[in-house]
Amino acid sequence: MSRFSTLASAFAVALTLVWVPTPSQAAYPDKPIKLIVPWAPGGSTDAIARAMAQRMSETLGVPVLVDNRPGAAGQIGTDAAAKSAPDGYTITVIELPHAIAPAVVAKVPYDLLRDFSPVTMIGTSPLILFAGMDADSKDFKTYMKTSSSKSAPPAIAHSGSGSVSHLAAEMLSIQSKIKFNLVPYRGSAPALTDVAAGIVSGHIATLASGASLLSANKIRPLAVTSSQRLTLPALKDTPTLAEAGIKGMEINQWWALVAPATTPIEVIERLRTEATAALSHPAVRERLSTLGVELKGSTRDELRSFMRSETERWQKVAKDIGLQPQ
Repeated sequence: MSRFSTLASAFAVALTLVWVPTPSQAAYPDKPIKLIVPWAPGGSTDAIARAMAQRMSETLGVPVLVDNRPGAAGQIGTDAAAKSAPDGYTITVIELPHAIAPAVVAKVPYDLLRDFSPVTMIGTSPLILFAGMDADSKDFKTYMKTSSSKSAPPAIAHSGSGSVSHLAAEMLSIQSKIKFNLVPYRGSAPALTDVAAGIVSGHIATLASGASLLSANKIRPLAVTSSQRLTLPALKDTPTLAEAGIKGMEINQWWALVAPATTPIEVIERLRTEATAALSHPAVRERLSTLGVELKGSTRDELRSFMRSETERWQKVAKDIGLQPQ
């Protein structure tokens, strides 16, 4: 063998021993991560995202920056996330309304199951039927009895056609066989303000939405949609709807972390590890405990299965109540 051939062979062997990382194998992360929240600042989703982002920034060693992109009932920010590069540097929070949207919106610009890779579940929170402080609303039984005896249908506020509060109110009407006058509002804040003022009789929303009025004793919790009662002092005596005789209405608001589809599995797993560690951190749990959120992580497969089942469930609910996509 010639000297040249020997040198060439040695060089070839050396090349096989030098590992050149692909983009997905390079040190991750090495720049800030964007966490898109498809809602305005100040809500429960924003609070959850910021608590997670702060802790993940500390453990990942790079900033995790919350990017609020509200609009079109969450579709603008979610669509931007779906179309982002699948490199782990853009992630987003999805929640129950994302599973409802395909059943009530004619043209959703993304496909929840096709365009995203599940990372982990974040947590759940039941809905609460809130009413005013009048004598007719002293408890769930009294409220429902009074509602059924009125000559005119009592008004229940909801957050717009196709919202979870709208579908939940429709389900309550069907299950209780009581006709309600469903009144649309631009969100739970104005709806609950009118509940407190006695303009409408009730509204179904998360604890986060009603916390300030509840603590001020301006609204009353009548029932929760979870399978078990909440242990928070203000709600420990509030029955579940099942306890109150309304079956088939277990509804939980939920939040999950996802990344654009085709994000490398090793990156997804790193994000999942860091996110679930953040959810178990005492500071994060303490910060979010007052919102009535049960924080819990999941595997990727568990979240994928959950997303699919929730999408199918709300398709059926919308069909059962005769709600057509608009």
